[in-house]
Amino acid sequence: MNARLRLAATGLLGWLLCAPFTAHSEVTIGSKNFTENHLLAEIMAIMLERQGISVQRRFGLGGTKICFDALRNGEIDVYPEYSGTIATAIVKSGNVETLAADLEPLGLATYSPLGFNNTYVLAMRQTTATQRNITRISQLAGEQGLTLAFSHEFRARNDGWPQLSAHYGLTLPTSGIEHALAYEAIAAGRVDITDAYSTDGELSRYPVTLLEDDLSFFPRYDALWLARTDLDPAIAAVLQQLSGKIDEATMQALNARAALAGESIPSVAADFVASTFGSSPTVRSAAWPAWVDALLANTWRHIQLTLAGLLLAALVGVALALAVQPFPAAARLVLSVCGLAQTIPSIALLALMIPLFGIGIVPAVIALFVYALLPIVRATLTATNAIDPVHLTVAAALGMNNAERRQHVLVPLSMPHIIAGLRTAAVISIGTATLAAFIGAGGLGQPIWTGLALNDTQLILQGAIPAAVLAVLTDLGFDLLERRLVPAHLRRDQLN
Repeated sequence: MNARLRLAATGLLGWLLCAPFTAHSEVTIGSKNFTENHLLAEIMAIMLERQGISVQRRFGLGGTKICFDALRNGEIDVYPEYSGTIATAIVKSGNVETLAADLEPLGLATYSPLGFNNTYVLAMRQTTATQRNITRISQLAGEQGLTLAFSHEFRARNDGWPQLSAHYGLTLPTSGIEHALAYEAIAAGRVDITDAYSTDGELSRYPVTLLEDDLSFFPRYDALWLARTDLDPAIAAVLQQLSGKIDEATMQALNARAALAGESIPSVAADFVASTFGSSPTVRSAAWPAWVDALLANTWRHIQLTLAGLLLAALVGVALALAVQPFPAAARLVLSVCGLAQTIPSIALLALMIPLFGIGIVPAVIALFVYALLPIVRATLTATNAIDPVHLTVAAALGMNNAERRQHVLVPLSMPHIIAGLRTAAVISIGTATLAAFIGAGGLGQPIWTGLALNDTQLILQGAIPAAVLAVLTDLGFDLLERRLVPAHLRRDQLN
């Protein structure tokens, strides 16, 4: 790679990494990836904007751990949480009465209980409950032949299945399922029991029986705001306005509108704010539907993420492969390390990076870089090792030193395979980048994650189809690049 090309690539990479991905804002609000949390966060965002406070939305993050780590790292300032979740899954005291004291050393505090208790419940398929005459959790002891599928977080939490089953003496096997898909699975008869939230809008639609927690395992899950203690007092004052304004029936109705009636979360949230506090907030008129704006923004963010990760991997991967190519043992070690990194589940890798890099663009680009390395390094090493030694001997006879042989012989002859490795890495990166929304980096994964949370197929397709189109266009682009950079007699399609 000549100096001019290297300088251009470095400059582009710097722009991709340093260009602002979001505008400066006074407060950043986060939310978990389920309907109710989205709604509460959007209600707060609208209320703050009504007071002239600029808001940055980081909605649809992963579960409790992702939001909590983002809050502690200063990536978000506030998000909706529940007292029982804080007590059992965050501070792990198990005591909702000591939350203030438990959170103070962490620089966090709770604000303004909203007025409803969204406790966990076990929802059982109605026909199964009727046939087996089961109305209480304790009656599950000794039962066999039931299919239990719980959300992944519920299966791991201290206030979830491990402790619940021990508390009730249950030994039933379980499997994991996305919460948004569990109701459909129950309706289809594929699942008998799942975990639910008592304010889920779906509870009014699907034929389920809520099993009584007759041994009082679950604590109260009063909805409130979890925020940093350095939160601006003006923002805290707005949070206080919502105190006690939402009861269980209201929250379930709002959830039902968003999850079942097909209304958008911003629309439902704006209606609630207008009906509760008067005068609907001003809505910006647009030249085209709002989803087009979102599609363009998500696609551009997706391209930025993919390009940044791919350029980093190309610069490091090709250089690393060329450096270790003369040393077989070192080359095998590099390939092994790259292959090992590829086996780490992407969501796990993103979650592990949050304590180090926070949420957003940086950990997403690092993850994409890690997953793009293997195909680039492998293709480069394979190509350089397959070059006929005669070419290198002739180059040495012509007086070329190692650097010149690498520049004028190794790289040009390896270029078809190097481009093939980049091509593979690019397509992998486009798919992997959809997970960036899991940690608030946006992209086409944003509508996919939101659609999964809302069980909205149309929203999922708004992310999945553009991602597929991007992958196809990228593949075609690399085909054109190969025709431009590689002489005809060296192209892979001419070597077959």
